[in-house]
Amino acid sequence: MNQEKVDKIIDRYSAKEGKGILIQLLLDIQNEFNWLPGEAIVQISERLQVPVSQIYRIASFYKVMSLAPIGRHLIQVCLGTACHVRGGPKILDKVEECLKIKTDETTSDMKFTVRRVNCLGCCALGPVMVVDNDYHGKITTVKVKEILESYD
Repeated sequence: MNQEKVDKIIDRYSAKEGKGILIQLLLDIQNEFNWLPGEAIVQISERLQVPVSQIYRIASFYKVMSLAPIGRHLIQVCLGTACHVRGGPKILDKVEECLKIKTDETTSDMKFTVRRVNCLGCCALGPVMVVDNDYHGKITTVKVKEILESYD
C-alpha cells in the first residue's frame, strides 16, 4: 500500500465537514487499491479523527467495499428470481469450476474474484454474469469459459 496515495486522497476530503465524506473517501481508496487495506483505514482514522471501528462498520456494511484483496476482474453472478429459474446457479457452479475457487474467493494469481448477487436489474437478460462493468446476458454454461478467457 502506498501511504502517499492514501494521503493525497485524504487531502481531497480533510477540509470538508460531515460524515458523508467518509463513504466517498473509502470508495476512492477502494478504487485506487481495489480493496481497503487495514493500514489505509488506520491512516484515515488518525488523519480525520474518526474511530477505526466506525470506519470498519461502514466498510463492512457496503457490498462495494472490500476488506480483503480482490482480483483485477470482479465477477458477479446474478441469482435473483429470474436468473435463478433460468439457470443462474449452474452458471455460478461453472464459474467456480473453471476458476477452481468458491464464491467470495479470489484466484491465487489475483486475476478474478467471484461474488453472487441477488439482482442486477436486468431480469429479461437472465441468467446474467457481470465481469467488471461488462454485462453478459442469456449465457449458458458453455459460454462461461469463453467469457472468462476473454479477460487478461
